[in-house]
Amino acid sequence: MGATTRSYGSGARDTAAGATTRSYGSGARILSIGIASTGLLTFAYFSISSHVLGEDSAQRLDVLWSVMFVIISVIYRPIEQLLSRTIAERRARGHSEHSVRVPLAIQASFAFAFLIAALAFKDELIEGVFDNYAVLYDVLVVGTLAYAASYFARGWLAGHEYFALFGGLVLLESFSRLCFALAAALGVTHGQTAVVIGIAAAPLVSLVVVPLAFSQRRRASEHERPPPGPHGAPEIEELDAALAGPGTEGLEEAIASEELTLTRGSGFALAVSGVMLSEQTLLNAAVLTVAATSPDKALAGVVFNVLLIARAPLQLFQAIQTSLLPHLTGLETTEGHDAFAHAIRVTVLAIAAFSLAVALGLLAIGPQVMKALFGQSFAYNRFGLALIGLGMGMHLTSGALNQAALARDQAHRAAVCWIAAAAAFVAWMFVPLISEQLLRTEIGYFGAASLLALMLWMLYRRGGDADARSDGTGAGRGERGRPGPTDAAIAR
Repeated sequence: MGATTRSYGSGARDTAAGATTRSYGSGARILSIGIASTGLLTFAYFSISSHVLGEDSAQRLDVLWSVMFVIISVIYRPIEQLLSRTIAERRARGHSEHSVRVPLAIQASFAFAFLIAALAFKDELIEGVFDNYAVLYDVLVVGTLAYAASYFARGWLAGHEYFALFGGLVLLESFSRLCFALAAALGVTHGQTAVVIGIAAAPLVSLVVVPLAFSQRRRASEHERPPPGPHGAPEIEELDAALAGPGTEGLEEAIASEELTLTRGSGFALAVSGVMLSEQTLLNAAVLTVAATSPDKALAGVVFNVLLIARAPLQLFQAIQTSLLPHLTGLETTEGHDAFAHAIRVTVLAIAAFSLAVALGLLAIGPQVMKALFGQSFAYNRFGLALIGLGMGMHLTSGALNQAALARDQAHRAAVCWIAAAAAFVAWMFVPLISEQLLRTEIGYFGAASLLALMLWMLYRRGGDADARSDGTGAGRGERGRPGPTDAAIAR
């Protein structure tokens, strides 16, 4: 019986590892297509809106988007990451069922807390943020609550590696939002309200892919049967029988501890909330500080447009991040340090090549492209635009290293790095060392992203050295470097 159990456990691990490796490459490719299209459609939405609405209304749209995506990134992306990591880890250990009660409870709590805060500060938001346009407040509330379901679905899809459906969800969201701007451009609708309603409607429309995901999950479950043992009985039943024997109480406790608890899930979510808040600070703080301090109200919109150079590739890189976290989590559980390091190295080299190409392109034709896209007469500095391109590369590198930290359960340490970089960027934006605020933004973004990448690289190197010292391979570890419950069962 013991030999049979070992055979089943080893085979399950090898199969899971192989499937994870293959699915990462194909999943990243599928998601890259979907999310690349999403980035382009989002860019088109703001470009068309800028032409349709005029500078003042377009600036209010930029502020609405910035405020909303700071909020949803901080309160919803952590649950997406938590679901993705938890489901991927359990799948790597051979489990087919995954409870979502804890992530769902945390998500609902975050959404409810947002609603209470939004209602409490309704007047301040309408008057102080949205220039007395109540419809912008309504879109903020409805859209933010709708994104709770959208991001929960994203995490579930990513953890199960349903990357085609994930790509379809985000593509449908961006396309449906773009339709509202196109309708205004074609004269079917008119005005600011007709354009901004698309921001609230898009996440609701995207949820039509969820029934398809459940249907695919049911079909997959019908084929997920453990292989028969030598006497016709499933080997998993023999493992259960072995666990029921004497002397296995500690092992049963280890298996029980593998379930996600509210304390552990909340700790992870809060740490990732710090990461997401810091990332949104890097992308949006300059827009808000310029809007608050510049006598030229249109300048905040210009800053927003420049940072779209970083935002659009970052949205594209969500394809890599989404597939990278479950992939790295599986490697951490089954393969070890070398395979883990190889995945990070390949990702960082690809980012470096991409960001260098973007920076060179911006240096050559950046000002002309920005004027053509947004129809503004602003004089863009080509060197400043190139700095944004290089900073985007550092930001993308930080995203890859952050996924490595999350896979190794180093979310709290990663959060410290992000918060420090974001705080440095905000402080820089209030230092009048460079009087021209757009150039100050470009230099500050590059500097903060570079600082962040350096700190996360140091964290990654320390984690890799610890892995190498622990057992030479890192294979078969569970949370925080401990042996996983499944491996304990195999050993017994």
